Amino acid sequence: MGYNHPTMNRQEFKQRLEQGPVLMDGAFGTVLHGRGVPIDQSFDAVNLTNPALVAEIHRGYIDAGSDLIETNTFGANRYKLAEHGLQNQVSEINQAAVAIARRVIAGSFRDVLLAGSIGPLGVRLAPLGRVPVHEAEDAFREQIEALVAGPAGVDLVIIETMSDVKEIEAVVNAARAVAPDLPVIAQMTFTRDDKTLLGYPPEALATHLARLDVDAVGINCSGGPAQVLRLISVVRQLAPDVPVSAAPNAGWPEQMAGGRVMYPATPDYFADYTRAFVEAGVNLIGGCCGTTAAHVRAMRRALDTPGHSTHSMPEVRVVSRAERRVAAGGEPTRLAQHLAAQQLILTVEMDPPKGVAAERLLAGARMLREAGANFLNIADSPLARMRMSAWAAAYLVQKDVGLEAVLHFPTRGRNLLRIQGDLLAAHAMGIRNLFVAMGDPTRIGDYPEAMDSYDIVPTGLIELIKKQFNQGLDKAGLSIDQPTSFVVGCALSLTPKDIDAELRLLRKKVEHGADFALTQPVFDPEAALAFLEAYERAYGEPPPPILAGIKPLYNSRNAEFLHHEVPGITIPEALRERMRLAEKPQVEGVQIAREIAATLRPHVRGFYFMPAFGRYDLVADVLDMFQES
Repeated sequence: MGYNHPTMNRQEFKQRLEQGPVLMDGAFGTVLHGRGVPIDQSFDAVNLTNPALVAEIHRGYIDAGSDLIETNTFGANRYKLAEHGLQNQVSEINQAAVAIARRVIAGSFRDVLLAGSIGPLGVRLAPLGRVPVHEAEDAFREQIEALVAGPAGVDLVIIETMSDVKEIEAVVNAARAVAPDLPVIAQMTFTRDDKTLLGYPPEALATHLARLDVDAVGINCSGGPAQVLRLISVVRQLAPDVPVSAAPNAGWPEQMAGGRVMYPATPDYFADYTRAFVEAGVNLIGGCCGTTAAHVRAMRRALDTPGHSTHSMPEVRVVSRAERRVAAGGEPTRLAQHLAAQQLILTVEMDPPKGVAAERLLAGARMLREAGANFLNIADSPLARMRMSAWAAAYLVQKDVGLEAVLHFPTRGRNLLRIQGDLLAAHAMGIRNLFVAMGDPTRIGDYPEAMDSYDIVPTGLIELIKKQFNQGLDKAGLSIDQPTSFVVGCALSLTPKDIDAELRLLRKKVEHGADFALTQPVFDPEAALAFLEAYERAYGEPPPPILAGIKPLYNSRNAEFLHHEVPGITIPEALRERMRLAEKPQVEGVQIAREIAATLRPHVRGFYFMPAFGRYDLVADVLDMFQES
């Protein structure tokens, strides 16, 4: 099916907007629900199960005066439809929606535009989630192809209720691939604090969306007209030449007795704000959740009746990024200096205590310092077992022992608010070296029922730290007073089962800003060296500074457990045989660790020691080799 509908192209859409404000329709989902469609059913499937009801709603909006109506396809993508077992009916549902709307428009004998409604996929896109951007684009492409199919497709596409600019980009890319001359309107939605759910302020709407290949930007859903007008004022200041749309909710919903939801904003209230939107230069005006044909009729009356609104454009001063940024101060961390000077780095992983007493932790840290360790890695709830906060342990180690800590920073169990607050806290406590990883799943730990979800994957967190926090900005692009100075490490396996996949992942982490890599324990140094050579062949440059993982084996049982039960660790049979035959297993384990370190030393920037069962003394025995040399 191709894109054959010639009714509207981008230039013609522009000309239509220049003629005066376009009145859009109002809500669809809340109206369907008000007409008896259960909230737990697919509103989009009503195109198939009750097309007469969908047609009736369209007809009501056209009779009320809408110049543009939207298809009932807000959630008609494969991901949202899959929640109802309808993922194989994307084309059928979208095409049915277009056909219904076209029949109603034809019967109205009015020149009404038809916009294909596209909402979020309902899943998180990488790097904040696990859905790759190209898969998101595929899903949007599938929906858009259905919306524009045949001679009676939609006139334009309207992207609605988005919180992630990356997801909007995916829709735009899909639209341009399917129908390059199809007009596209891109809209975001905001919470009560004037930010999207992902923390984007209205400045992001203006700066990010205006740079996309779209024909209008705007705000829908959110709160009522007052909030949307305030947000629109920011957009108009930063992007004065870009057409703007506004489709507010009928206020914030209120839960009434009996479970009924009410929206407080009346049609007359919307009418007065319609004049305010026109005076603010808004090109397309409509309604979202809670609005009805009565609201649209009142808005039509306001557009056709001369007069001024009592709601003037808010005075908003947009502060520039340059104004918000303050130059970073302070010396780089000792770790950063070691990396820059290519000095040997010897760091040891330490577990925070299980209780409030930190004496044993500090005693072990002092012993490792005397043995030659120049940094200490502080783990965060290893194996998902409850321990003292890693921030506190890292702070105590730095304060009382004098060695810089590398704080383990898992994404597990943290939303974006928690992540960013924790970053600020760590920096304020003088903890500037981070090791970013996914973290052990809670199901294996003390509290398997604990939340295991996350808002961001490690590559996304690395990028957030290096390209935003270290530039003085949070995830939303707002100032954090001054740039941070974090040094960030990533996780790596030097002996992976899938070398190509691990190479690509490491490259991605480097591109996102990783300063160094900590590896899983290495027991096959030749395979590790082959991996490093493969990276240089693939990308034409050496890998980032590598701190090779060294784990002294404790006994034969420990070796077999690591080999058979710990993902990513492979111990050659020859080493496991040595541990089986050893009269003094700990001594043999230290000797094996020394041999591996000696082989790798000319090829890596340092070593990351992981003691078994808290036996820091065995690590100290390995560290002695560096004192001897």
